[in-house]
Amino acid sequence: MASLPPIANNADVRFLGKLLGDVIRAYGGEELFKRIEYIRATSVDRARGVAGAEAIDPGLERLSLDETLDFTRGFMLFSMLANLAEDRQGVTAEDGADVAHALERLAKEGVDRTAVLALLQDALIAPVLTAHPTEVRRKSMIDHRNTIAELMALKDRGLDETMDGDRIEDAILRQIALLWQTRVLRRERLYVADEVETALSYLRDVFLPALPALYARWDRALGERTPSFLRPGTWIGGDRDGNPFVTADSLRLALGRAAEAVLGHYLDKVHALGAELSISTEHSDVADGVLALAIRSGDEAKSREDEPYRRALSGIYARLVATHLALTGKPAPRPGALKGEPYPDPAAFRADLAAIAHGLAGEDHGPLSSGGKLGRLIRAVETFGFHLATLDLRQNSAVHERVVAELLKAGGVCDDYASLDEDARVALLRDELASPRPLTSPYAQYSEETASELAIVRAAAEAQGKYGRACIRQYIVSMAQSVSDLLEVHLLLKEAGLYVPGKTPQAHIMAVPLFETVGDLERAPGIMRAWFALPEVAAIAATRGVQEVMIGYSDSNKDGGYLTSTWQLSKGSSALAPVFEEAGVRMQLFHGRGGAVGRGGGSSFQAIQAQPAGTVQGRIRVTEQGEIIAAKYGTRASAMTNLEAMASATLLASLAPAELPASDKARFEAAMDALSDTAFKAYRDLVYGTDGFRTYFRQATPIAEISGLKIGSRPASRKKSDAIEDLRAIPWVFSWAQARVMLPGWYGVGQALDAFPDKGLLREMAQSWPLFQSTLGNLEQVLAKSDMGIAARYAALVEDRALADDIFGRIRDGWQTTHDCLLGVTRQTRLLEKHPNLETSIRLRLPYIEPLNLLQIELLKRHRAGEDDPRIGEGILLSINAIATALRNSG
Repeated sequence: MASLPPIANNADVRFLGKLLGDVIRAYGGEELFKRIEYIRATSVDRARGVAGAEAIDPGLERLSLDETLDFTRGFMLFSMLANLAEDRQGVTAEDGADVAHALERLAKEGVDRTAVLALLQDALIAPVLTAHPTEVRRKSMIDHRNTIAELMALKDRGLDETMDGDRIEDAILRQIALLWQTRVLRRERLYVADEVETALSYLRDVFLPALPALYARWDRALGERTPSFLRPGTWIGGDRDGNPFVTADSLRLALGRAAEAVLGHYLDKVHALGAELSISTEHSDVADGVLALAIRSGDEAKSREDEPYRRALSGIYARLVATHLALTGKPAPRPGALKGEPYPDPAAFRADLAAIAHGLAGEDHGPLSSGGKLGRLIRAVETFGFHLATLDLRQNSAVHERVVAELLKAGGVCDDYASLDEDARVALLRDELASPRPLTSPYAQYSEETASELAIVRAAAEAQGKYGRACIRQYIVSMAQSVSDLLEVHLLLKEAGLYVPGKTPQAHIMAVPLFETVGDLERAPGIMRAWFALPEVAAIAATRGVQEVMIGYSDSNKDGGYLTSTWQLSKGSSALAPVFEEAGVRMQLFHGRGGAVGRGGGSSFQAIQAQPAGTVQGRIRVTEQGEIIAAKYGTRASAMTNLEAMASATLLASLAPAELPASDKARFEAAMDALSDTAFKAYRDLVYGTDGFRTYFRQATPIAEISGLKIGSRPASRKKSDAIEDLRAIPWVFSWAQARVMLPGWYGVGQALDAFPDKGLLREMAQSWPLFQSTLGNLEQVLAKSDMGIAARYAALVEDRALADDIFGRIRDGWQTTHDCLLGVTRQTRLLEKHPNLETSIRLRLPYIEPLNLLQIELLKRHRAGEDDPRIGEGILLSINAIATALRNSG
């Protein structure tokens, strides 16, 4: 690591790589450094075609187990630092992915800013942080990485020293040394409380300062104040689907910690405003509203007698202190000298701040009239309220069915709800929902599952009363397959007072169906049409004005393969639009995307723009999880870049005129139907129709060993089964990525492209259809990160050689067909030829991944042969961590 491959002329990578080499030499010794450097240089030569695949092996064979662990850490840290450099340099940033450029483009197409502002009045863009376990790095590692990013930013500004007087290069070297000496692996499995704290660190340290700054930028771009349309969400503490450790207490913890964080932020900002607004009545007229606040504050200090703004802020601070105690049960970190009444809601707090803002503006709207600390604080209150981020509830429909069946039986309503057909269920549930009486009884004994679900909805009602309705708005129903699946949620909400019967019923939390499998997506329009046909649902939807539908990328991919999943999600979205139009309800799609392409990953900017016409309409929510959270929102700068991209893409998807003529659209969609059918059959035939495939998967990937990574609080499988159907999508994708096969992101596509007769039409689609462009772009990235040579070595781990040869032969041939057909459709001579920055990024990583794969294979052999040296198991887990870090979006 004293030198780096010239395939990436990147000064940051060279600088950070040199410092890492210095650290390895200082703490690991010259001999370790030389061995690591030999392997690095040999692997780089292999990537350039100078050396063969076997050239790396001798260096790896000479490593002791202790050196293997150090080597793996070294390559992982280089990948982490390369990722940091890439993020800073904007290697993966997209041209025009900002609101200013979107406004320019829309203006050229005849869409003026009045139309943009009209859209934003009722818009919602929400990145939703989830606890899906794909982040392999400990938070301590990420914190050191982010500190290095901040120091590099100081270096960019031409500074030689930090504010504390340290030389910047020395400070960076110190952080890399800390990384080298920080334990990589978690000793204990994460608990829900750990996941809550991790998400909180991003929301508090990044989103809270970043969003008000972004709004200030957007206000300037639009020429007036924009509505607060971008607000974060979270699942952490409310997502119970498959996670028995999420309970009512988890919900209370997540909401309480969020309130504590946001109120602490407000207290700090109000305190800072008090120090800043030293305006005296001797030099300025003061508005009546400010004087009234000053008088009500009770601040009678002689030193502030002529400073009404400071006195007013003293009163606001006192009320915030009281609010902190009321909502969190804890005293504020910096108690005030005055006493105040708690604010009843964020609107009352904002009203006081607005009174001060109006006072500063005065009649002449001078330099103090807008922006600054006060403007950012008002924007934060509008965006984050007293809850910080909206928390979704989620549970599987099968759980609701069991709970409702038990409640109906215990209440003497129906002894066997599960035996009823759909029509009978709907009729029974509607009758119960129309009745004001509760179904539960304090004298009844309920099962642990039912008691837990009732406790959740009661905790949600308690939270809405405490923090406001915005703290919980959605209840996601996983595996939603019928209208009764949604009515069951209403029945549970009714028991907590969150569904109120009557002439015009109310549902204070929205039941949101999650359509995941290919079959579910096909049935979605019919289910939603039947849902809106219910008079009480129509009344609720009319009052609310919007209904959300969530579409899942993960299970649809595992069920039908990449191409079919992508197309069915697009078709499903398009088919839902007229259903909502008929019902007179705005559609809000919630996209359940993961990091890997096999789970909907890839560019959010391109993905949002590729959504079917009429399906965005200014409202979109998208899950963000695992390693993607750290990559997108690890620093304020990266968060602002990615949030801006979401906002600009949403504007373009909502307002830009359709680019495809109707005739082309019809031809392209018919072609995609044919491609999807072929890809689906090929994928299903391999994954679900091949004898022994399950065995091959379990032996040719580290799926069993991945379970040893303590990266999440929920189990890897939904049931105690080794069936692929029961395996969660994350370990399915993660395992194939480790073995460099990446099968969920491409298998079946090659067969479909190869069999399609009109290659000219495919090239036309690749040239002019955003959906097909995005689909092929993500596919190309997956193919570039896969390696059939390395995959063959993993295949050699399969005990049945005939089985291994047969299945791997089909995978290898499928990859080659996909590779060749993709190049033909995109008119390239090599992968990523038209994307040089991304090509450079991936080529930089590959020499550092291959040795990790080879070491992992050797360690897997020894582990599976029964060797029990604990360093072997640790080495496997370290290699999994390192490969995932190098691949970036592997889960």
